[in-house]
Amino acid sequence: MKVIRVSFYFFSQGGQHRNVQPFSDEDASIETMSHCSGFSDPASFTEDGPEAEEDATQEDLEYKLKGFIDLTLDKSAKTRQAALEGLKNALTSKTLFDFILERRMTLTDSIERCIKKGKSDEQCAAAGLACLLCVQLGSGIESEEIFKTLAPVLKKIISDGTANIQTRRACITCLGICCFIVTEDITELYFTMECLENIFTKSYQKERDTNGISSTHSTMLHINALLTWTLLLTICPVSEVKKKLEMHLHKLPSLLSCDDVNMRIAAGETLALLFELAREMDADFFYEDMELLSQKLRSLATDGNKHRAKVDKRKQRSVFRDVLRAIEERDFTTETVKFGPERMYIDCWVKKLTYYTFKEILGSGMQYHLQSNEFLRNVFELGPPVMLDAATLKTMKIPRFERHLYNSAAFKARTKARSKCRDKRADVVEFF
Repeated sequence: MKVIRVSFYFFSQGGQHRNVQPFSDEDASIETMSHCSGFSDPASFTEDGPEAEEDATQEDLEYKLKGFIDLTLDKSAKTRQAALEGLKNALTSKTLFDFILERRMTLTDSIERCIKKGKSDEQCAAAGLACLLCVQLGSGIESEEIFKTLAPVLKKIISDGTANIQTRRACITCLGICCFIVTEDITELYFTMECLENIFTKSYQKERDTNGISSTHSTMLHINALLTWTLLLTICPVSEVKKKLEMHLHKLPSLLSCDDVNMRIAAGETLALLFELAREMDADFFYEDMELLSQKLRSLATDGNKHRAKVDKRKQRSVFRDVLRAIEERDFTTETVKFGPERMYIDCWVKKLTYYTFKEILGSGMQYHLQSNEFLRNVFELGPPVMLDAATLKTMKIPRFERHLYNSAAFKARTKARSKCRDKRADVVEFF
């Protein structure tokens, strides 16, 4: 295959390149992992700015990505997965709208094939790549085509009780994110929410039916479905929001008694967001069981159950203090997100859920996309991207050597502080 024969060069420490022979079925995954290692760290795309552009131009990058796209059709499952991960890391760290636009159908076909025929890890990687494609393309007809192609496959896996839990979770996230981006078809939005409701409403049966939640894995599946459903609710028309509130607001408090701390937290944050939406529609919104709900939230915010892990109790108390303030006092603790010369204020539960959902997908590339991705900037009402010249960016950038000195000093300070704590604990043990 000509593309593979000529495209896979990598550099040794001495700086000279050597040509790797075409892949065989036996060594495909090993060679591909070597090739993909350059994309294993998303920060490698943006860390060095102009210096990195000298080593790898935009044409070189696109040439490598073309190789990845070809390898998504490889016979080796490890090779396909490595190629998918390489594409994901590139899309996380770069804005590649034009490149993707020309190859969106090829990429969509590859993703669909990997989700249908691949195993769990490959399916999860393909679903993650589909999310990134839609994030890059934004809310246009191109993302709509991707969504309509993949939605039936994703829904089939989500509804399949015998499918791998991790795969189902990845498909839930993919379906929800793509649907959130493609908001033109309101009917498809409702169908997607119904699909998610069929998953997380099984948690309502836990108290009455022990088969409702049979394992930690299925609980995490229900949490994914609940949070994704909540995200989609934030873009629904007012009439639909009212219907959903009537259906779920009196049932969701039952999830606060779940044995899993993550489910309790997800239920609490969802309730805070639902109350926020309800009060936006009606400033005098009244909840009949407010006193009982407040008692439950207050007990979770001060939980001292000895049978629960300290980390879980600390995390739960922190979240439910915020939830309790939101529901009782209509208060929200504002968070500040800095990216480049800009700042974004997370001042409500809707924005908080949206921000952390996309941050989970983009990882360390979230700040870069907040600066340059027009779709995300529209979602968070940031306006057009701020254009800065190279000289301004250079003055804002901390030199690598200074970063190294700062990190070294911080490491030494942490080590000394921990040593003192250990000494104190040792003294206490000896005293008693």
